Order: sequence, then C-alpha cells, then structure tokens
Amino acid sequence: MASIRPEAQYATLEQQTETAQLGMWAFLATEVLFFGALIFGYYIYRIAYTDQFILAGHDAKLVLGSINTALLLTSSVTMVAAIELIKRNEARRAATALYLTALLGIAFLGVKGYEYLQDYYDHTVPVLDFVLKPHQQPPVELFWLFYFVATGLHALHLTIGIVAVLILAAHTRSGRYSAAYHSPIEVLGLYWSFVDVVWLFLFAAIYPIGRAG
Repeated sequence: MASIRPEAQYATLEQQTETAQLGMWAFLATEVLFFGALIFGYYIYRIAYTDQFILAGHDAKLVLGSINTALLLTSSVTMVAAIELIKRNEARRAATALYLTALLGIAFLGVKGYEYLQDYYDHTVPVLDFVLKPHQQPPVELFWLFYFVATGLHALHLTIGIVAVLILAAHTRSGRYSAAYHSPIEVLGLYWSFVDVVWLFLFAAIYPIGRAG
C-alpha cells in the first residue's frame, strides 16, 4: 500500500485528523442546540397540557418506536466494530460492518415510513389530515406537530448519515483507509452516535407518555 500523505493544507496526518474531529464536534454542538431547543419547547407545552399530551400519546406506536430503537442501538455496535476493525487493518471486515450499519439505518427508515402511514390512517397528521378524537382538545395537535417535525428532521439526518456510511464503506473496501489513516470513519462514527442519541431523547419524549395515564 502506498504511503498516505496529508492534504496540502496540513503538515501531518495527525493534524488533519484533529482538525476533522474538531470540525465535527463544532458541528454537533450546533446540532445539540438545535434539537435541544426543539425538545425544550416540547416539554414546555407538555407541562402546560399534560392531560392532552397523554391522550395524544396513546396513539403513538410504541412497538414500532421500540423496534427502531433496537435497530439504531445495534447500528451503533456495528459502527464501533467498523472503527475497531479498520484499526486492526481488517479493511474488508470493516467495510462489511459499515454496510451493516447502513442496512440497519435503512431498516429504521422503512419502519418509520410504515409508522407514518399508520399515523395517516389514524388521522393524526397536522394540516394534512388531523381529526380530534373523543375527549381530545386542540393542544393534542401540538403533540403531533412536534412528533412529525422532530422525527422528520431526525430521519433527514439519518438519511445523510446512511449515504455517508455507504460512501465510506466503498472507500474502505477499496483499501483507501487503514490503521495508518481512518479519520473519516471515526468522524462519521461521532455523527452516527449523535443521531442515535437524538433518537433516544425523542423516543423518551414521544412514546412512553401515552402509557402514563
């Protein structure tokens, strides 16, 4: 394998790696502020309209949400496995782990798409098709507005991650990355972990509340 050289703007591979990691951490900090503000706003309304949010939560698909949680947690394991394998110069196995990570992400989107379809059939889609059920009041729609905005944004972030994982998997399989240089995989691992953690917060906010009363 030919020696790996840093890009022209960097003195060493170590500097290139550190810069990439710093850039990703800075990006994730802005994402934390974004999703943090969204979830904070949700909890303000949840406290103000607790009873109505509990009624709305009854229609959230706990089983599907739990399946998706299991899929993303498993994908975190395969992502970590890919990083550890490339550190041991096992490029082909690392690529396989990355492909599995992408596959699990795609499965998540498939389940979420099916869940959205069921939500549509239940008439819980704000603006498009929303119908109040017995004992429900207008604040119920706020719950579903948050649900679709937050999970939709999460799905967008996950889709971006899947595309990036597939690209890096192909590059890894072709031998571009090795124990000597695998910074892009580690940086993508940070992003993937963030997307997983965001989902855990969304799951906790959306699905258990319907079983609280």
